[in-house]
Amino acid sequence: MLLLRYTHPFLSLLQRHLWCSTLDPNDVELVRRVSLSVGSLYVRRYFHEEAKRSAMEMVQNIRNQFLDILKTIDWMDDETRMKGIDKAKSMSVHIAYPDELLDNSKLEKFYQNLEINPDLYLESILNLTKFGTSYSFGRLRQPVNKSEWITHGRPAVVNAYYSSIENSIQFPAGILQGHFFNSDRPRYMNYGAIGFVIGHEITHGFDDQLCKQAALSRCAMVYLQGRQFDKNGNLVDWWQAVTMKKYLAKTRCVIEQYGNYTDEHTGLKGENIADNGGLKEAYRAYLAWVDHNHVEQTLPGLDYTPRQMFWISAAQTWCSKYRAEAMQQRIITGVHSPGRFRVQGPCSNLEEFSKDFNCPRGSAMNPEKKCSVW
Repeated sequence: MLLLRYTHPFLSLLQRHLWCSTLDPNDVELVRRVSLSVGSLYVRRYFHEEAKRSAMEMVQNIRNQFLDILKTIDWMDDETRMKGIDKAKSMSVHIAYPDELLDNSKLEKFYQNLEINPDLYLESILNLTKFGTSYSFGRLRQPVNKSEWITHGRPAVVNAYYSSIENSIQFPAGILQGHFFNSDRPRYMNYGAIGFVIGHEITHGFDDQLCKQAALSRCAMVYLQGRQFDKNGNLVDWWQAVTMKKYLAKTRCVIEQYGNYTDEHTGLKGENIADNGGLKEAYRAYLAWVDHNHVEQTLPGLDYTPRQMFWISAAQTWCSKYRAEAMQQRIITGVHSPGRFRVQGPCSNLEEFSKDFNCPRGSAMNPEKKCSVW
């Protein structure tokens, strides 16, 4: 295919291997264009309802821990605190897939004006483009529906999101598998892996991450500050000035900490703060689950306690290997910090990690100075 031949030099080694060895590029393009139908097939075959219920339980437990943190932090004034609690409680959750994705009649209605001919590739792609454009223009001047199932109907994606304008978090079915999540695993593994991600996204609703013009190369899109949106997704600065001043003072510690890891600033401030808050919330949520249920058994063949396995599971999620050139590029342009620092930073800031692994005071993973925002 000409398109693949022209883009081949710009693909990573992994992309070249996948595209050339296992995936027909025509199939890749069509899958991307009809993601609702593909998503429906995916969840029917590979995803189970029990996993959806288990993930939702985790979200509620981790959100409860964030609420407890909001109620106890000493740098937030009472007025801002109450609005923050209200926003956290109002945050909507989209787990795995919308139920409508399993309704054939709704899918057929959505695609009723789309014509696809397996023998006419170019015409089919053009029809898909016109179909998508017509759908987008058809929504103009229509009432905004922030919970529309079509918007959240792409489950075959390995990612997670926080939406400021919806005040919602989304965890597609694609990320609720593999090393991130499995409903048959011990809870300490799930809370360490996907729990970390859940807490990260919840915390984004309260950060001040903003990609200014000078830093747009580090962003896939322009991020507006989560804290500047209220519980309904309206652009309203609901933080009192005195609280914002104290918050910024707290964040300077994080900026300095991650700045010392490399010669360049590592990751955006909001992402690093979300990592620190998210891991803390996930750990506390796991301990709360144990208190209400039972202490879990250790994994056979591994001489680690359940609490230690929580941290190992969290770290395993971001295990990666970079060449020096790739690492430098990631540090300069990446929105998130490289995996090593996404583990080292939050773990070294949490007393619970040091206690569970008996790290000596003053060691690399138990420094005298620790950063804490949430």
